Amino acid sequence: MAAAAAAAAAASGSGTPREEDGPAGEAAASQPPAPTTAPGARLSRLPLARVKALVKADPDVTLAGQEAIFILARAAELFVETIAKDAYCCAQQGKRKTLQRRDLDCAVLGLTSAWLELVRCSFTLCFR
Repeated sequence: MAAAAAAAAAASGSGTPREEDGPAGEAAASQPPAPTTAPGARLSRLPLARVKALVKADPDVTLAGQEAIFILARAAELFVETIAKDAYCCAQQGKRKTLQRRDLDCAVLGLTSAWLELVRCSFTLCFR
């Protein structure tokens, strides 16, 4: 009788580990993984309309496609993230948790010119 109840619970897909499943709960592991991003999550954290307005403000740019705007927004996010992480490392070296202007200066000076050249070339290729 207990085996029939366990089979019915497994068929219902409750997903909770049971004694019959063992300590690791193998029945729960067979379910599909939850999505890593929420259904309404945005692909870009920066407002694309503002990025587009900044691009249009450049007199050298005549047309900019939506994909190029998205790529620029994503590149800006990665750039800010990189500088913030580097600035935090500089603050930790000074045994501080709060970022200060000098930490950002340290992070910007630490950027290699090759990385900045790569970013400049990528932007140039996007808007030809």
